Amino acid sequence: MKKAMMLTALLFLAILAGCSADPEYKIEVTKPIYFQPDTEVPFEIKVTEGEKAVKGLDVSAAFSMTNMDHGTTDVQLTEGTDDMYEGNVQLPMGGKYEIVFMLEKDGKKTEEVINYEVKEPKGVAAINGEWITNEDLDFYKFINYLQLAINRETDQKRYTGDQLKEALSYWDSQEKLVEDKNQLLTQIVRLRAMAMLAEEKGHTTVDTEIETEINKVRDQYNQFESAKAMIKEYGEEKFWETEKQQYQLIVLTQKVQKDIVEKVRKENPKMGEQEIYFQAQKQYEELLVSQVNSLKIEIL
Repeated sequence: MKKAMMLTALLFLAILAGCSADPEYKIEVTKPIYFQPDTEVPFEIKVTEGEKAVKGLDVSAAFSMTNMDHGTTDVQLTEGTDDMYEGNVQLPMGGKYEIVFMLEKDGKKTEEVINYEVKEPKGVAAINGEWITNEDLDFYKFINYLQLAINRETDQKRYTGDQLKEALSYWDSQEKLVEDKNQLLTQIVRLRAMAMLAEEKGHTTVDTEIETEINKVRDQYNQFESAKAMIKEYGEEKFWETEKQQYQLIVLTQKVQKDIVEKVRKENPKMGEQEIYFQAQKQYEELLVSQVNSLKIEIL
């Protein structure tokens, strides 16, 4: 009887030992998956066991919709940096998916299943979850074209002959930059990043500050017939309402710039004004890079 009980106990322990040997992986989708028609999008996961990231895995994933039959989309992931596994996936539509992962290490295979909702993006990029939309890009494109028109009109008043031809040719060449999506996104990210930093530092804006800046730029545009015509065609009410939103951000960044200038001036009482502003601009750019690196920026 005792021998039988001993054998049963040993068998039970052996079963427990066999079960405990199976890895218990946890899978986290670390980069949101957004549906884009006929386009592969980044797919990134982190695999942990306990609190520790698991390296050296062979990972594949199979996507299938939970409410519709669109077949299965298979993805092979590769081990990347920061303990992530990365790949690209092209899905038939947004919606709720079941993702079946097959993970293999040292010849041992493990299957894990998670449910995930693939959403349609609300824009072309996001900064800490705040979307940059196509409408944002279009407005910045318009502002850049507006500045080109002002530059052309200025040079038409300033030059003649070959000098004018050369100047206008240069502004024509700059239109390629106006159409560059990455250039437009960079402008938007720079402004929003520093406005966020200003708010983190406790800066705020009031309507009178924004109106003062808006009146300055309105006066500037009114000096140029080309600018007035473009704004009228765009829709004056729509233009100035959007411009007001932009200048709320601009006023915030101006306050960060002012802080830096005052800091440089205080630290260098004998420094000339030109050098003060040069050093302040340098520090501003360094601060901008640091701020951008601290934000979660997704480009779709």
